[in-house]
Amino acid sequence: MRRLSLGGLLIRRWMIVVAVLVIAVAGFSVYRLNGIFGSKDVTSTPSGGANEIVPFNPKHVVLEVFGAPGTTATITYLDVNAQPQRVDAAALPWAYDTTTTQPSVFVNVAAQGDTNSIGCRIMIDDAVKDERTANTLNAYTFCLDKSG
Repeated sequence: MRRLSLGGLLIRRWMIVVAVLVIAVAGFSVYRLNGIFGSKDVTSTPSGGANEIVPFNPKHVVLEVFGAPGTTATITYLDVNAQPQRVDAAALPWAYDTTTTQPSVFVNVAAQGDTNSIGCRIMIDDAVKDERTANTLNAYTFCLDKSG
């Protein structure tokens, strides 16, 4: 008859004992770290915070093309929604004037006239962002603002 001793049982099953000890130490460590770093605290936002609308000032955007009296021009531009637009045979001076609530606008205007002088200007909130003038045969000019 065989005698079972605790020492003999541990010698034969030592890997299982070590695995149980490792799992117990790891579990205790995770439990303690969870308590130290406050993961049990629930952080929430106020119920009205998500529905709050923050007011901001709308932007007043003006694109202008100017030239000598009687000048006509072909004008291409990006509106405040960055959609390309085209105006053929526009009498100068010409302007695109709008207001937007977008936080930023990307606007561009290009024009080619039938005289020797043409210019363009981009103004946002009455501040000139870009202005150019060209003096050449069938003058062409463009203005661009990426940060309005």
